[in-house]
Amino acid sequence: MAKPNKKLPTRSVDIVCGKCKALLFKYKKGGKGALVKCFKERIVVDYTTSPCTCPSCDIVFAREALVRGTPAYKIIGSKAVLK
Repeated sequence: MAKPNKKLPTRSVDIVCGKCKALLFKYKKGGKGALVKCFKERIVVDYTTSPCTCPSCDIVFAREALVRGTPAYKIIGSKAVLK
């Protein structure tokens, strides 16, 4: 399969915890669909202290995975949402 584009998308979004609304990432999202995965190379600012865990309520909101050969976080349900 093809890798994601090297050129980052122009749209920057905030990703927050679905439970406590704490800020998790500033992310360069491409497209207009739902948040399913976050490529690690597109994360601009990471506010989490440990990977895939909310810093304030300590829920696990994603799993680390390889998507198209690139490291990414796969979001679990609606535990992390766009703002």
